[in-house]
Amino acid sequence: MFYIGCHLSSSSGYLSMGKTAVELGANTFQFFTRNPRGGSVKKFDGADAAALVAYMKENGFGKIVAHAPYTLNPASAEEKTREFADMVFADDIEIMEHLPGNLYNFHPGSHVGQGVDTGIGYILEMLNRNMRRDMTTTVLLETMAGKGSEIGSRFEELKTIIDGCEYSEHLGVCLDTCHISDGGYDVKDGLDETLEEFDRVIGLNRLCAIHLNDSKNERGAHKDRHEKIGEGFIGLEYIEKIINHPAFANLPFELETPNDNEGYAREIALLKGLKK
Repeated sequence: MFYIGCHLSSSSGYLSMGKTAVELGANTFQFFTRNPRGGSVKKFDGADAAALVAYMKENGFGKIVAHAPYTLNPASAEEKTREFADMVFADDIEIMEHLPGNLYNFHPGSHVGQGVDTGIGYILEMLNRNMRRDMTTTVLLETMAGKGSEIGSRFEELKTIIDGCEYSEHLGVCLDTCHISDGGYDVKDGLDETLEEFDRVIGLNRLCAIHLNDSKNERGAHKDRHEKIGEGFIGLEYIEKIINHPAFANLPFELETPNDNEGYAREIALLKGLKK
Protein backbone atom coordinates (compact mmCIF):
# COMPACT_ATOMS: atom_id res chain seq x y z
CA MET A 1 0.00 0.00 0.00
CA PHE A 2 1.27 3.48 -0.86
CA TYR A 3 0.69 5.83 2.07
CA ILE A 4 1.35 9.40 0.99
CA GLY A 5 0.49 12.60 2.82
CA CYS A 6 1.74 16.00 3.83
CA HIS A 7 2.11 18.35 6.75
CA LEU A 8 -1.20 19.85 7.87
CA SER A 9 -2.12 22.55 10.37
CA SER A 10 -3.61 21.17 13.59
CA SER A 11 -5.37 24.45 14.43
CA SER A 12 -8.65 23.22 12.96
CA GLY A 13 -8.68 20.01 15.01
CA TYR A 14 -7.91 16.33 14.54
CA LEU A 15 -10.93 15.22 12.51
CA SER A 16 -10.63 18.27 10.28
CA MET A 17 -7.04 17.28 9.45
CA GLY A 18 -8.21 13.82 8.44
CA LYS A 19 -10.86 15.24 6.16
CA THR A 20 -8.41 17.72 4.64
CA ALA A 21 -5.98 14.89 3.95
CA VAL A 22 -8.65 12.97 2.03
CA GLU A 23 -9.54 16.11 0.06
CA LEU A 24 -5.88 16.41 -0.96
CA GLY A 25 -5.76 12.76 -2.09
CA ALA A 26 -3.76 11.65 0.96
CA ASN A 27 -4.13 8.62 3.21
CA THR A 28 -1.76 9.76 5.96
CA PHE A 29 -0.59 13.12 7.28
CA GLN A 30 1.78 14.84 9.69
CA PHE A 31 1.01 17.64 12.14
CA PHE A 32 2.74 19.67 14.82
CA THR A 33 1.59 18.81 18.32
CA ARG A 34 1.77 22.50 19.27
CA ASN A 35 3.22 25.81 18.10
CA PRO A 36 6.33 24.68 16.16
CA ARG A 37 8.33 27.76 17.20
CA GLY A 38 7.12 27.87 20.79
CA GLY A 39 5.40 25.68 23.32
CA SER A 40 1.79 26.77 23.48
CA VAL A 41 -0.85 24.12 22.88
CA LYS A 42 -4.61 24.34 22.79
CA LYS A 43 -6.73 22.28 25.18
CA PHE A 44 -6.83 18.61 24.18
CA ASP A 45 -10.18 17.41 22.82
CA GLY A 46 -10.52 13.67 23.41
CA ALA A 47 -13.76 13.38 21.45
CA ASP A 48 -12.15 15.01 18.42
CA ALA A 49 -9.20 12.62 18.65
CA ALA A 50 -11.56 9.63 18.87
CA ALA A 51 -13.44 10.91 15.83
CA LEU A 52 -10.18 11.05 13.86
CA VAL A 53 -9.30 7.48 14.85
CA ALA A 54 -12.69 6.27 13.55
CA TYR A 55 -12.36 8.34 10.36
CA MET A 56 -8.90 6.91 9.66
CA LYS A 57 -10.24 3.37 9.92
CA GLU A 58 -13.12 4.18 7.60
CA ASN A 59 -10.81 5.69 5.00
CA GLY A 60 -7.91 3.25 5.02
CA PHE A 61 -5.27 5.55 6.48
CA GLY A 62 -1.74 4.49 7.25
CA LYS A 63 -0.03 5.60 10.42
CA ILE A 64 0.06 9.35 10.99
CA VAL A 65 3.03 11.31 12.34
CA ALA A 66 2.92 13.90 15.11
CA HIS A 67 5.94 16.21 15.02
CA ALA A 68 7.42 17.79 18.14
CA PRO A 69 8.07 21.56 18.04
CA TYR A 70 11.43 22.74 16.75
CA THR A 71 12.08 24.33 20.14
CA LEU A 72 12.34 20.91 21.80
CA ASN A 73 16.05 20.39 22.47
CA PRO A 74 16.72 17.73 25.09
CA ALA A 75 20.47 17.89 24.31
CA SER A 76 20.83 21.54 25.33
CA ALA A 77 23.47 22.80 27.73
CA GLU A 78 20.77 24.96 29.37
CA GLU A 79 18.87 23.19 32.14
CA LYS A 80 15.71 25.24 31.56
CA THR A 81 15.72 24.23 27.87
CA ARG A 82 16.04 20.57 28.84
CA GLU A 83 13.23 20.98 31.38
CA PHE A 84 11.02 22.48 28.67
CA ALA A 85 11.81 19.56 26.36
CA ASP A 86 10.97 17.12 29.13
CA MET A 87 7.62 18.79 29.77
CA VAL A 88 6.66 18.95 26.09
CA PHE A 89 7.71 15.38 25.40
CA ALA A 90 5.76 13.98 28.36
CA ASP A 91 2.66 16.00 27.46
CA ASP A 92 2.81 15.03 23.79
CA ILE A 93 3.20 11.32 24.51
CA GLU A 94 0.16 11.46 26.78
CA ILE A 95 -1.84 13.08 23.97
CA MET A 96 -0.61 10.56 21.40
CA GLU A 97 -1.86 7.68 23.49
CA HIS A 98 -5.36 8.93 22.54
CA LEU A 99 -4.35 8.25 18.92
CA PRO A 100 -3.05 4.74 19.64
CA GLY A 101 -0.50 2.99 17.48
CA ASN A 102 0.76 6.07 15.69
CA LEU A 103 4.12 7.89 15.47
CA TYR A 104 5.73 10.78 17.36
CA ASN A 105 8.75 12.32 15.65
CA PHE A 106 11.35 14.67 17.12
CA HIS A 107 14.69 16.19 16.16
CA PRO A 108 17.24 14.63 18.55
CA GLY A 109 18.64 18.07 19.37
CA SER A 110 21.82 20.14 19.29
CA HIS A 111 24.61 19.71 21.82
CA VAL A 112 25.67 23.39 21.41
CA GLY A 113 29.36 22.75 22.02
CA GLN A 114 29.17 20.18 24.82
CA GLY A 115 29.97 17.32 22.48
CA VAL A 116 27.86 14.55 21.01
CA ASP A 117 28.28 12.15 23.93
CA THR A 118 27.06 14.67 26.50
CA GLY A 119 24.14 15.65 24.26
CA ILE A 120 23.10 12.04 23.75
CA GLY A 121 23.27 11.48 27.50
CA TYR A 122 20.74 14.26 28.03
CA ILE A 123 18.49 12.91 25.26
CA LEU A 124 18.49 9.50 26.94
CA GLU A 125 17.57 11.05 30.27
CA MET A 126 14.44 12.53 28.69
CA LEU A 127 13.49 9.33 26.89
CA ASN A 128 14.06 7.03 29.86
CA ARG A 129 12.16 9.33 32.19
CA ASN A 130 9.07 9.69 30.02
CA MET A 131 8.65 6.56 27.91
CA ARG A 132 7.03 3.48 29.36
CA ARG A 133 6.78 -0.18 28.59
CA ASP A 134 3.03 -0.24 27.86
CA MET A 135 2.88 2.78 25.52
CA THR A 136 1.38 2.27 22.04
CA THR A 137 3.12 5.24 20.41
CA THR A 138 6.37 4.71 18.52
CA VAL A 139 8.85 7.55 19.10
CA LEU A 140 10.89 8.44 16.03
CA LEU A 141 14.37 9.91 15.90
CA GLU A 142 14.63 12.02 12.76
CA THR A 143 17.73 11.86 10.56
CA MET A 144 19.29 15.33 10.51
CA ALA A 145 21.34 17.39 8.06
CA GLY A 146 24.25 18.04 10.44
CA LYS A 147 23.74 21.79 10.66
CA GLY A 148 25.74 23.36 13.47
CA SER A 149 25.92 20.98 16.42
CA GLU A 150 22.90 18.86 15.46
CA ILE A 151 22.88 15.28 16.70
CA GLY A 152 21.55 12.63 14.34
CA SER A 153 23.18 13.35 11.01
CA ARG A 154 25.10 10.07 11.27
CA PHE A 155 23.39 6.71 11.61
CA GLU A 156 25.82 5.78 14.37
CA GLU A 157 24.55 8.62 16.58
CA LEU A 158 20.96 7.43 16.25
CA LYS A 159 22.11 3.88 17.02
CA THR A 160 23.77 5.08 20.24
CA ILE A 161 20.50 6.67 21.35
CA ILE A 162 18.51 3.52 20.52
CA ASP A 163 20.97 1.29 22.37
CA GLY A 164 20.87 3.50 25.46
CA CYS A 165 17.08 3.74 25.69
CA GLU A 166 15.45 1.56 28.31
CA TYR A 167 12.34 1.30 26.12
CA SER A 168 14.04 0.86 22.76
CA GLU A 169 11.26 -1.42 21.53
CA HIS A 170 9.23 1.80 21.17
CA LEU A 171 11.93 3.71 19.26
CA GLY A 172 12.21 4.01 15.49
CA VAL A 173 13.67 6.30 12.85
CA CYS A 174 12.11 8.80 10.46
CA LEU A 175 14.35 9.14 7.40
CA ASP A 176 14.26 12.62 5.85
CA THR A 177 15.46 12.50 2.24
CA CYS A 178 16.60 16.15 2.23
CA HIS A 179 18.37 15.79 5.56
CA ILE A 180 20.35 12.66 4.79
CA SER A 181 21.39 14.06 1.42
CA ASP A 182 22.49 17.31 3.05
CA GLY A 183 24.17 15.16 5.71
CA GLY A 184 26.33 13.48 3.07
CA TYR A 185 24.52 10.23 2.33
CA ASP A 186 23.82 9.38 -1.32
CA VAL A 187 20.08 8.93 -1.96
CA LYS A 188 20.53 9.11 -5.73
CA ASP A 189 22.95 6.71 -7.40
CA GLY A 190 23.93 5.25 -4.02
CA LEU A 191 20.47 4.68 -2.53
CA ASP A 192 20.94 0.92 -2.16
CA GLU A 193 24.34 1.37 -0.52
CA THR A 194 22.95 3.99 1.85
CA LEU A 195 20.13 1.69 2.91
CA GLU A 196 22.57 -1.19 3.33
CA GLU A 197 24.56 1.03 5.68
CA PHE A 198 21.40 2.00 7.55
CA ASP A 199 20.52 -1.68 7.92
CA ARG A 200 24.01 -2.57 9.12
CA VAL A 201 24.19 0.24 11.69
CA ILE A 202 20.56 0.59 12.86
CA GLY A 203 18.46 -2.07 11.15
CA LEU A 204 15.74 -1.49 8.57
CA ASN A 205 13.23 -2.85 11.05
CA ARG A 206 13.63 0.48 12.88
CA LEU A 207 12.61 2.52 9.83
CA CYS A 208 9.04 3.69 10.46
CA ALA A 209 8.41 6.79 8.33
CA ILE A 210 9.82 8.89 5.50
CA HIS A 211 9.93 12.68 5.20
CA LEU A 212 9.88 12.97 1.42
CA ASN A 213 11.56 16.21 0.40
CA ASP A 214 13.77 17.45 -2.39
CA SER A 215 16.74 19.62 -1.36
CA LYS A 216 17.88 23.10 -2.34
CA ASN A 217 21.46 22.00 -1.68
CA GLU A 218 23.96 19.60 -3.13
CA ARG A 219 24.79 16.47 -1.16
CA GLY A 220 26.88 17.14 1.95
CA ALA A 221 25.94 20.82 2.31
CA HIS A 222 24.69 20.39 5.91
CA LYS A 223 22.14 23.21 5.44
CA ASP A 224 18.64 21.63 5.70
CA ARG A 225 16.68 23.58 3.08
CA HIS A 226 13.75 21.64 1.67
CA GLU A 227 12.63 22.01 -1.95
CA LYS A 228 9.52 21.04 -3.87
CA ILE A 229 9.47 17.56 -5.37
CA GLY A 230 11.54 17.43 -8.56
CA GLU A 231 12.84 21.00 -8.25
CA GLY A 232 15.96 20.37 -6.19
CA PHE A 233 19.28 18.56 -6.25
CA ILE A 234 17.72 15.14 -5.63
CA GLY A 235 15.36 15.39 -8.58
CA LEU A 236 12.21 13.64 -9.72
CA GLU A 237 14.00 10.64 -11.26
CA TYR A 238 15.47 9.73 -7.89
CA ILE A 239 12.35 10.61 -5.91
CA GLU A 240 10.57 8.05 -8.10
CA LYS A 241 13.19 5.44 -7.19
CA ILE A 242 12.80 6.28 -3.49
CA ILE A 243 9.01 5.84 -3.38
CA ASN A 244 9.29 2.55 -5.27
CA HIS A 245 12.15 1.08 -3.23
CA PRO A 246 11.11 -2.17 -1.50
CA ALA A 247 12.73 -1.09 1.78
CA PHE A 248 10.08 1.64 2.09
CA ALA A 249 7.05 -0.50 1.26
CA ASN A 250 3.98 0.35 3.38
CA LEU A 251 5.73 3.17 5.27
CA PRO A 252 4.03 6.58 5.53
CA PHE A 253 5.62 9.18 3.24
CA GLU A 254 5.09 12.71 4.58
CA LEU A 255 5.77 15.73 2.38
CA GLU A 256 7.41 18.72 4.08
CA THR A 257 8.02 20.65 0.87
CA PRO A 258 7.50 24.45 0.72
CA ASN A 259 3.86 24.30 -0.36
CA ASP A 260 0.32 25.31 0.46
CA ASN A 261 -2.44 22.68 0.37
CA GLU A 262 -2.99 23.16 -3.36
CA GLY A 263 0.69 22.51 -3.99
CA TYR A 264 0.59 19.43 -1.76
CA ALA A 265 -2.39 18.08 -3.73
CA ARG A 266 -0.41 18.43 -6.96
CA GLU A 267 2.62 16.66 -5.47
CA ILE A 268 0.49 13.85 -4.03
CA ALA A 269 -1.13 13.29 -7.44
CA LEU A 270 2.28 13.38 -9.12
CA LEU A 271 3.74 10.82 -6.75
CA LYS A 272 0.74 8.53 -7.02
CA GLY A 273 1.28 8.53 -10.77
CA LEU A 274 4.92 7.49 -10.30
CA LYS A 275 4.18 4.70 -7.85
CA LYS A 276 4.55 1.25 -9.42
